[in-house]
Amino acid sequence: MSSMRLSVIVIMLLALVGCGGPRAVLGLPTAASSDADPRAIVPIYVATTRARSDSLSLPYSAERSKTLNFAKLDIGIPQNHVTGRVEKTGRVPDPSRHFSARTFQPIDQRQEFIRQLNAALARRAPENREIFIFVHGYNNNFADSVFRNAQITYDYDIKSVSLHYAWPSGASVPLYVFDRDSALVGRRGLAETIEIAAQTNAKRIVVVGHSMGAYVVTEALRDLALRGRTSTLKRLGGVVLAAPDIDVDVFLSQLDDIGDIPRPFTIVVSRRDRALGISRRLAGGHPRVGSGSEIAILQKNEIAVIDVSDIDGGRHSVFASSQTLMDVVNNDALMRSVLREDEAPLGQTMLADGASVIEGAARLVIFLPSRILEGMAQAVASQ
Repeated sequence: MSSMRLSVIVIMLLALVGCGGPRAVLGLPTAASSDADPRAIVPIYVATTRARSDSLSLPYSAERSKTLNFAKLDIGIPQNHVTGRVEKTGRVPDPSRHFSARTFQPIDQRQEFIRQLNAALARRAPENREIFIFVHGYNNNFADSVFRNAQITYDYDIKSVSLHYAWPSGASVPLYVFDRDSALVGRRGLAETIEIAAQTNAKRIVVVGHSMGAYVVTEALRDLALRGRTSTLKRLGGVVLAAPDIDVDVFLSQLDDIGDIPRPFTIVVSRRDRALGISRRLAGGHPRVGSGSEIAILQKNEIAVIDVSDIDGGRHSVFASSQTLMDVVNNDALMRSVLREDEAPLGQTMLADGASVIEGAARLVIFLPSRILEGMAQAVASQ
């Protein structure tokens, strides 16, 4: 009976992550004689609490490191890349068909890492001198997560410096509990990564966490707040939690500890997220923040909520794969109003029952924090 129960749990976890493809490898060392070229190269800076490995195909393992490791990778986007996908293989990748690492440069010292981040910022136009920190979710090896970061950077046309935080996921379907524990172990590493970003010349720092990675993000923010690192928190210009796999009560407790949350603070939810539905069952029925069942509570806590239930199937990874979301995010005027809390362009939004429906993406609903809604309502009344 116990083996049957274990089998059911494993099947549920398989559905949780949608594991059907190969486990990625970086593809290092790159064959010098290869005639295949990637479509584009995306530089990714890395801070990780994964332990170093002797294998260049996966230079960081699932073992936990007590100190941060730093590196820079150039990731090749394949010629046949389809927007929203990460084309990968468990064998030696073909740069024309698969994501692959073109270079790997370990960086030994924290100050050298900061120097390289500043150099990368200086090479960008003044308006793009920002740092984008991405935190991956459950069941990722190092290559899986860094490739996803490169895909998001490329497909969303992110011009900021991409800084990847890799926490020590076990990269195995049955290791959900191990990953949950690793997320807690990894919170201090992310807090230190945010502090490092705050010491650079970046004009703005945005942190994005997916699924269990969102739990790492909120725990890191809580860690910074409890240690009195308010100046670091004030350097954050935005936080986005995509499909956060966090118990609602735990999240509210984290908000209490954080206090004045970074703004804008945005959560992407979906009522059709099967992965979070399974996570809820594994947690004894306690709702997850990313399932969208507590939008009103989030609004009261000055959090903007993007409901993607009816966008491209509302899947667990829709934030990274949806062309609709990419089109919306690339609408600069709209994003300034929704995520940067500027005055909303009334010609592009329609208020109804506390919701703002985006023109051109009628199935996408953005629930704005009550403070912003009140200000918009006053602006409309005064016209």
